[in-house]
Amino acid sequence: MQNFIFNERIEPRKRAVNERIKDFREIYEIYNPNEASIQADRCVQCGDPYCHNACPLHNFIPHWLKTVAERDLELAFRISNESSPFPEIMGRVCPQDRLCEGACTLNEGYGAITIGAIETFISEEGFKKGLRPQYEEKKTGKKVAIIGSGPAGLSCATYLLRSGIEPHVFERADRAGGLMTYGIPNFKLDKKVVQRRIQWLEEAGMKLNTNIEVGKNLDFEELLENYDAIFLGIGATKPRRAGIPGEDAKGAMLAMDFLTNIQHKLFGDPYNKDKEVKDKTVIVIGGGDTAMDCVRTSIREGAKKAICAYRRDAASMPGSRKEVKNAEEEGAEFVYNVAPTRIITGDNGEVVAVEFVRTISTIAKDGTRKLEIVKNSEFTMEADVVIFALGFENTPLEFLSKHGIETNKWGAIKVDGNYETTKPGVFAGGDCYRGAHLVVTAAYDGREAAKSIVRKLIG
Repeated sequence: MQNFIFNERIEPRKRAVNERIKDFREIYEIYNPNEASIQADRCVQCGDPYCHNACPLHNFIPHWLKTVAERDLELAFRISNESSPFPEIMGRVCPQDRLCEGACTLNEGYGAITIGAIETFISEEGFKKGLRPQYEEKKTGKKVAIIGSGPAGLSCATYLLRSGIEPHVFERADRAGGLMTYGIPNFKLDKKVVQRRIQWLEEAGMKLNTNIEVGKNLDFEELLENYDAIFLGIGATKPRRAGIPGEDAKGAMLAMDFLTNIQHKLFGDPYNKDKEVKDKTVIVIGGGDTAMDCVRTSIREGAKKAICAYRRDAASMPGSRKEVKNAEEEGAEFVYNVAPTRIITGDNGEVVAVEFVRTISTIAKDGTRKLEIVKNSEFTMEADVVIFALGFENTPLEFLSKHGIETNKWGAIKVDGNYETTKPGVFAGGDCYRGAHLVVTAAYDGREAAKSIVRKLIG
């Protein structure tokens, strides 16, 4: 270990830009065993590992780096899967530059360990060797209803299965996976990867029910009567709107509607052709990872131009720097310090341009960021399509208040230290509790809620 002096940080190879923009296949190759071992051998094995502390799941990162360096794949696989419900997904989608890799000691002068890429390698190489996640074979007879099959719900199901409790998952969409299936594009996360993990959960005893929306075609009361506990992993799915004139014009759409529609198309399912962007100029409003997903998807769909318009400067963008870099490589254009004021429409009500004002980002004495509008700075940019990627809010659900499940002023579900809501026996986690956040934090919530459910049901 500690061979960072002799071996530099080398990231996984990426497919050539002129090839990858033609399809939706993942852009990163997976390390071979020799590459993974060399990169893991750079770890300094900190006594107080910052990477472990910065990981929301508190993965045992130095431990599995050591075992990879020593080429003990089976032990690395077991350690990796112990704290994470689906490490092969986390390695692909986590913003490591803001989490584990961002906290790596070697960032100063040497380059962080490529933790995410090694995490992906451990699982994929393990699967090739026949290794599989393990679940408890002896069943307790207890059943838990899980509403939502996103990262929180599937994480909860994983840890319930490890304790011999049978999870029954209810998903309103036609496929399980939530954001991992319909919100994250294939070029970041191949859907076969998600489906493989879901298949293993089903083989272990998870009961999956799709096309069922609790509160509409299934009463919440039925779940209360028929299950020993309930976990709410319903996410925060209400898109934020810009609140500007013309935002409902033909050609203006919300990010998740756009991404979901494209995924339906890729699945070969019916999709809305009115949302196609081929040969069109697309402006994406926003600066997070979802905005990057939209511009990169637009490029693959044949857009004439894909422009990201963000209200602050480049350094303030909230998403992963890796995703911004990939978008720039693939031809996305960026316009910073601009805020939309209205969508300009043509005679038929279709988008023809967006009016913006210029902004200035300042930092107040208390450290908070302020955004100021530059007077008389209005200008327009031509566009055929506008996609709003402004984040998500909690959706008010009638069955929550009806059954005494309290929410805060933002509509997020209140839970105690055990993830139990104000309704005994009903637990919650993920975005529906903390607001729109990361896949990894939702997975953490699902894991910890499952532990609380296990303690409540079987001690």
